[in-house]
Amino acid sequence: MKLKIAVNPTNKIVTRVLAGTVVAAILVYGTDYALLRYRIATRRHPYGTVTVQFYYAIHEKNGKTEYDFQPPQPETCVNSIFPHSGYMPCWYERRHAEKAIVI
Repeated sequence: MKLKIAVNPTNKIVTRVLAGTVVAAILVYGTDYALLRYRIATRRHPYGTVTVQFYYAIHEKNGKTEYDFQPPQPETCVNSIFPHSGYMPCWYERRHAEKAIVI
């Protein structure tokens, strides 16, 4: 006795679209990483710096929050689309130039 499993055509389409999306994401990330490695090897500005304003947000017992601002500091970032080598992308760092440290 043979079991015949019916495959819904919608499931095939969803599976192919999902697989295509995963493959495309891997290709984009891999290309971004390869371009970064090329920039590192040829010394073509793989890293940048962004001035970041750090501040402490200290919660007090009376429900208020005290803010203690630190001097601006340069932070290293990577010139790519995605984070690599432990650094955030420069485009992201420029948009998030203030960083809170909650205590």
